[in-house]
Amino acid sequence: MIFVGFGFLMVFLQRYGFSSVGFTFLLAAFALQWSTLVQGFFHSFHGGHIHVGVERAALASSPLSPSPSQPPSMINADFCAGAVLISFGAILGKTGPAQLLLMALLEVVLFGLNEFVLLSLLGVKDAGGSMTIHTFGAYFGLVLSRVLYRPQLEKSKHRQGSIYHSDLFAMIGTIFLWIFWPSFNSAPTTLGDGQHRTALNTYYSLTASTLSTFALSALVGRDGRLDMVHVQNAALAGGVVVGTSAEMMLTPFGALVAGFLAGTVSTLGYKFFTPILESKLKIQDTCGVHNLHGMPGVLGALLGVLVAGLATHEAYGDGLESVFPLLAKGQRSATSQAMHQLFGLFVTLIFASVGGSLGGLLLRLPFLDSPPDSQCYEDQIYWEVPGEHEDLAQGPLRAEEPETRA
Repeated sequence: MIFVGFGFLMVFLQRYGFSSVGFTFLLAAFALQWSTLVQGFFHSFHGGHIHVGVERAALASSPLSPSPSQPPSMINADFCAGAVLISFGAILGKTGPAQLLLMALLEVVLFGLNEFVLLSLLGVKDAGGSMTIHTFGAYFGLVLSRVLYRPQLEKSKHRQGSIYHSDLFAMIGTIFLWIFWPSFNSAPTTLGDGQHRTALNTYYSLTASTLSTFALSALVGRDGRLDMVHVQNAALAGGVVVGTSAEMMLTPFGALVAGFLAGTVSTLGYKFFTPILESKLKIQDTCGVHNLHGMPGVLGALLGVLVAGLATHEAYGDGLESVFPLLAKGQRSATSQAMHQLFGLFVTLIFASVGGSLGGLLLRLPFLDSPPDSQCYEDQIYWEVPGEHEDLAQGPLRAEEPETRA
């Protein structure tokens, strides 16, 4: 998902394919290493060492392992890389590699701190990361984009659109993310019923968001035609909206309703809200992360509040301890858990807003060499592009061509 899914999803820009895939590769590789250290410090630092594991079952056998409620570091590092790439989508094409690495350096630390506060201190449940990954990554990137606002970006507007084959390649990322999203949401959940429930609820939600995306895209499109931008992105909103509640007793019907709502909100966001963000709020959201990750992430957090508030021993049985351990032990009521879930959303928005503001100020430093307004969304600034000198090389041949034919 991280390298192929996110990378190809962002190749829709007609002159920025190398940078979309290449910088995704760079950022993910850096974030995975840096997050392993940061997350290890928060979750598995014992005896002066950071203990790295792959899955919870392997860690549980060690007397120095973190508690079962804490996520395994390698999987969590992958999740953190996802949040960084979501933020990257908001500023895609307007920043250089040095700026992106600095952004990742800061964001990984704040991601780890926010997640530690939510999962370890507040006892919030967020297995699929509606709050910790999608909401945090989206609003970190949006605030960052606001601070880095370019009033003269119209000079590069002709490169911001897509062409036929770039949209086709972007669909590779969409399909890849769609297929693997259930495993993404269920990876940190407890083996057994909870993990199966998470995968099923995610699949149902994704199918519903796909149907609502196609329906709304045709409804709001010109002459009833579909918009590939909607299909590439809004169809995935179902995976985002159930990130918090998929392991809970959401039920298949609840997952279908949540997915349909998320696809609807995301499609309408791309059609109507993205232009308002740029014209009124001066937020230049290249990939529309507010529509795919921001709004569905907030909806997913609120859905988690609702489902947590309805949790009972009768509904979950013996599985209550794996989903809501504090409820099972009698240390917290369902209403209290719901309030903690809601507070976790506000904490996440605060961390994302403050972090994005600080990151934007750092990325404005002149020595970081950001691309000029007239060269945004252009690969040739940072890459050797095949054929970029073709016109110069073939110029004399084209001039001699009429004589040869004569």
